[in-house]
Amino acid sequence: MKKIMIIITMAAMMVACNSKTGYDSVDAKKFEKFIATENVQLIDTRTTEEYGEGHIPGAQNINIDSEDFDTQICTLDKSRPVAVYCRGGRRSKVAAERLVNAGFEVVELDGGIISWEGQIEK
Repeated sequence: MKKIMIIITMAAMMVACNSKTGYDSVDAKKFEKFIATENVQLIDTRTTEEYGEGHIPGAQNINIDSEDFDTQICTLDKSRPVAVYCRGGRRSKVAAERLVNAGFEVVELDGGIISWEGQIEK
């Protein structure tokens, strides 16, 4: 099952290279302004261990590499936008594509949490 998901993700990424992504990828300052709005659902796509080392306050941890990622995102409210990030930006871009394909409006933190200059919660 995991191999199939990897193949599907890779195919989606290849298609995305030739078309508009369907989500906004923004720098840390724009991301911080976006998540300050009360309606945003903030998702950290890193592992539980990475999340525990420090995350943006208010973030929910949904690991992009977990087998139940798609099941977990189904619990989110499609009427509210989703802000997504990871460590460096690779995993959150994959998550953003999957969220867009599931019908969500998505904003992704370009450069990941390592580009973040705001508060970190442990």
